[in-house]
Amino acid sequence: MTHAPPSAALLALFARTRPTHDGAVLIRSALHARRLVLLKALLVRVHRHRAELGGGVGGRFEAAWHLLERAERRAPAVVRDLLDYPTTGGWLAAALTAPPGPELDARLAHFDALALTAALCAGCALDLTVASPRGTLPLTGLGRLRTGADRAAVRTAGRHAWIAPEGAGPDRTVLFPRDPRSGRPAGAGAGWRPVLRLPGGTAVLDDLDPYRVPRGGIGNPPRTGVEAGPAGRAVWAEHWRAALRLLDATDPGRAGEVRSLVRVLVPVAHADRGAGPFGATLRAAPGAVLASLPDGPREMAEVLVHETQHTKLAAVHELVPLHTAGPATVHRVGWRTDARPIAGVLQGAYAHLALTDLWRRAARSTGPPGPWRTRAGQQFERFHHQVGRALSVLLESDELTNAGREFARHMQQHHARLGATPRALR
Repeated sequence: MTHAPPSAALLALFARTRPTHDGAVLIRSALHARRLVLLKALLVRVHRHRAELGGGVGGRFEAAWHLLERAERRAPAVVRDLLDYPTTGGWLAAALTAPPGPELDARLAHFDALALTAALCAGCALDLTVASPRGTLPLTGLGRLRTGADRAAVRTAGRHAWIAPEGAGPDRTVLFPRDPRSGRPAGAGAGWRPVLRLPGGTAVLDDLDPYRVPRGGIGNPPRTGVEAGPAGRAVWAEHWRAALRLLDATDPGRAGEVRSLVRVLVPVAHADRGAGPFGATLRAAPGAVLASLPDGPREMAEVLVHETQHTKLAAVHELVPLHTAGPATVHRVGWRTDARPIAGVLQGAYAHLALTDLWRRAARSTGPPGPWRTRAGQQFERFHHQVGRALSVLLESDELTNAGREFARHMQQHHARLGATPRALR
């Protein structure tokens, strides 16, 4: 499944970082197409290495594949939503790169849980057992069940499902009734912990999925995923709510874009004291924002806008390559202490161009509170010049494609339109 590249007009809109409905639709469609390609690649890899898989691994993978197909026939939109869930991409990346042997076997065992989640959400009738590696059963996008056993039994009747450690008594059974409004299973019982549904949209705080952060962490120094705990989850939810309120008052288009493209918040550990806020996106898991807890709603709003641009630009680059660069040639940018390859310069300039656009609007708007307007003006003054210098690096580079050079020119035009001071937009 492939997609035609965006039109010249849409590419120009992308370059100006402004949200568009057509752009969001294209991004979601392109991300789904890539997810299907990766899933097919995993199937091919399993068949190619079948002789090297551990006992029963290949058979369980095929059974899970058939269950996923069954769920898709019953509820294709539900399965598409699950396949596009960010941590599904994290799992696929891990499974596609794991060396044959015990590591690949362990990655493939997760497919049991993924297919089970699809079947539960699709409302399939079930009576089966699934793998529960290390005594846990993660249900993608729903939560995690502590089973304490290597296998779990699943059965359904009507709108209810029961999951229990294999061989355990009824006191260890977790009930999953289907919500009559959303149709999603909602667990209740010992050992079950759901993801947190964030207010004001469809996004969740997922501090449970085993593939939410790559093995070894992310960033430098590496940050690992953390479980927020009840009190921490409440703080994340309030920061999210307040950040969207700020964006609604400042730039409703960007608020809508965040709601459309950000599906998951993933809490990660703070680095050393004084390191500042941290946010990241993964090419394998678009739609997930990995972040340490921001100091407040203003910082949360900036992280959400910044990381959303990384998801957008990565999707655009998949559709129409913007550069051909490897990591050898590096350049200095104002917002990093380390030198960056041209791909990093482009990503950073794009995200900070969106932020300068946001800060200019906030500084001149009467909607946001005074402290946010003051901070926005200061941030605009700090980064506007740095973005301009980065755009000069891009336009002088021979590592951009023709499309990439045109993209950078449109970025420069928007940067010039913002002006040197945050005057009102016209």
